[in-house]
Amino acid sequence: MLTSSLAPYLLWAKTRAPAAIDLAGSNVLNCSLDELPGLRDAVDISAPNDNGYPPLLESIARHYGVAVDRVVTATGCSGANFLAVAALVAAGDHVLIEQPSYDPLVGACRLMGARVERFSRRFEDRWQFDADDVRRKITSATKLIIVTTPHNPSGVAIGRARLEDLGRSADRVGASVLVDEVYLDGANGIAAEADRGIPAARLDGPFLSTNSLTKSYGLAGLRCGWIVGRPDVIERIRRTRDVVDNAASAPADRLGAHAFTHLPAIAERARRILGSNVTLARAFLTEHPQLQIAAPPASSVVFPRLAGTGDAGPFVAHVLEQHGVALAPGHFFDAPAHFRLSLGGRTDVLRQGFAAIGNALANWRPGL
Repeated sequence: MLTSSLAPYLLWAKTRAPAAIDLAGSNVLNCSLDELPGLRDAVDISAPNDNGYPPLLESIARHYGVAVDRVVTATGCSGANFLAVAALVAAGDHVLIEQPSYDPLVGACRLMGARVERFSRRFEDRWQFDADDVRRKITSATKLIIVTTPHNPSGVAIGRARLEDLGRSADRVGASVLVDEVYLDGANGIAAEADRGIPAARLDGPFLSTNSLTKSYGLAGLRCGWIVGRPDVIERIRRTRDVVDNAASAPADRLGAHAFTHLPAIAERARRILGSNVTLARAFLTEHPQLQIAAPPASSVVFPRLAGTGDAGPFVAHVLEQHGVALAPGHFFDAPAHFRLSLGGRTDVLRQGFAAIGNALANWRPGL
């Protein structure tokens, strides 16, 4: 079926059975209404938002230190990615996408009829891509290059110099670079100042930065996403939205703007959650060398490789069936020897999950 082939991971995520301990997602723990003061009174069902709700656009622009005409809003980061692809890619266009990757990015390009080519982010290279390999793949037909940072599924960030080099390569043929940064704010919140990634929104060049209040802030229900880029490209995306969903929900935009007024407190909450959980994950992975990682966890997801097998799927199924812990199978991300593990939830639940995974590893024999 067409609908199941465009984004198989997302189909699985929406239809899978619930688990007692769910480590298969990637959001920071959802905020409650009481954790966002004034939210109950902030709803406005008639806020003007034909081209975006102005207070929300202004808040996003301030967040990055850019002009408002460089911002367009969308329904979550996935909606932002889709709008960018729909605005920039036509049937037959050449698109380069990292591998492993988040499959809705690939699915959106295929839906537009693009010729999708992949470039590797390899475990052996600490999940970085080879800039020379990407340059060799770029042609005069290339319209878009897509990366995620921190990488989904590994959680490893791309450094500024590497991003800027990618931008220069794209610029030579008039291509754009879509950088999905939905995990970036959460990762920056727990990183030392010298290790924080700079958003692509603040870089010169052909970059489009997509993000949302979902993964890093625990506000998934608001579906508040955005794109930051060059004004002419942003206007093109804005006009593309006219034929996709026209405009966002007025209450959602109003609530998103309200959330930005409390963003420092929400970010601090996320920092506490992720800081504790990343520390816990680093200790657990050190104690269990059967789970190989390319770099220590530094964001809300980590992507271990199960030693001694080319397919971690049976282990993922075993952990769910025998221990009630859900993990995201690596085959959805083109890396079947791995699985993605969320570090964004409650610390006590994560601790229980790690204990169960440790027990499973102690008794795991392929073929059980």
